[in-house]
Amino acid sequence: MVGARDDFRRTLLAIAALFCVLGFQYATWASRLPAIKADLDLTEAQLGLLLMAAGVGAAASFPLVAVLTRRLGSKRLAIFSALFLALVLLGLAAAPNYPIALAVMCCDGLAVGCLNVAMNAQGAALESRYQRTAMAKLHAVFSAGSLGAALLASGMNALTSSVTAHFAAGTALIILLVAAAQPGLLPEEHPADQDTSLVVEDHHTPQDADHPQQETQKKPRGMSLPSRLTLWMGCAMAFGTVTEGAMNDWSALYLKDVTHASSQIAPLGIAVVSVMMVLARLFADGWRARWGDARVVRTGSILAGTGLAIALLTGGVVPALIGFACVGLGIAAVTPCIYVAAARQGPQALALVAATGTTGLLAGPPVIGFIAGGSSLTWGMGAVAASAALVAVCATQIRWPSLEEGHGEGEAATSKERSAEEV
Repeated sequence: MVGARDDFRRTLLAIAALFCVLGFQYATWASRLPAIKADLDLTEAQLGLLLMAAGVGAAASFPLVAVLTRRLGSKRLAIFSALFLALVLLGLAAAPNYPIALAVMCCDGLAVGCLNVAMNAQGAALESRYQRTAMAKLHAVFSAGSLGAALLASGMNALTSSVTAHFAAGTALIILLVAAAQPGLLPEEHPADQDTSLVVEDHHTPQDADHPQQETQKKPRGMSLPSRLTLWMGCAMAFGTVTEGAMNDWSALYLKDVTHASSQIAPLGIAVVSVMMVLARLFADGWRARWGDARVVRTGSILAGTGLAIALLTGGVVPALIGFACVGLGIAAVTPCIYVAAARQGPQALALVAATGTTGLLAGPPVIGFIAGGSSLTWGMGAVAASAALVAVCATQIRWPSLEEGHGEGEAATSKERSAEEV
């Protein structure tokens, strides 16, 4: 039991390093957008298009990442895409003009899509292998990586104004994290075998039982249209990440322009959302084990949408901060649970759901900006509340893992660890 527990912790830390890399890389370049805008002499519209390019790259990653996941496996795909993201930082710092910067950001979106799928496949395989919930904690590490990048940006800004020096330091840290993660990641064959067995399990015949390897080899070949279940998961993921991304980008501006908060209070919007999300994700695996993924997602998204809507209708700084806290608390466990459900449907479903999630995270904030520009920021934030509520609607159509299927950390996990120890 002790050996299995140590293996679980070792693998958990390795996969957590991948989540840290993604959060760190994203926040590193985002923290220097003002400097990039000044260096390339961009207008507000051009900067918005630059951000949208990353979303386009993420959306375009779906067919590529599905193929790469099958050919390389999640471990190698995660390593390659994480290292590529490190190089993207250097490419963005060296971009001499706007068109090249657009191309770099599009490549960033592609790599983010690949790493997003690979690391979540590793996380889902970890939960299945050890019968223990871990995905929410892994997503908390993503938020911690973003926080670490913000601290690095603050320190580098105090030392030098050079974007190149800052991004070079970030690149070095990412490479170190990837090197540390590589030995502990799950072997290539485990996630692939597990996904395939989940897809073909219900289709075995007595004749297939004599040739399980032939079925395993045949099923993953080729691309097929996504199922209705996969589409519902993709919609839920898109609405969830739109909510998450929009809160990060628009909460401070809402406090400043709509509630007329002071310049000292306005940044607290992002802080409240971020802190509540990290705290919720640290505890969410326990909630999942106790109440199940379905209840956690539905209850959380309703809390996020309702809390924000009431805050917008009430008005004022304090109601806004309370509403933002409800969003952070409620939406925190949505994406981890959807990733687990998608991974159970196989690599192609996971790739599509991850692509919609990344697209929502990167493209959602500009869409909210367009709504705010055509009406008001209050209506834009109202769209965020509606997006959170729509997650609950989509969640009713998703087949969630049941508690009996091994999401708890009780007798199932204990018996499996005992068996591993006896072997």
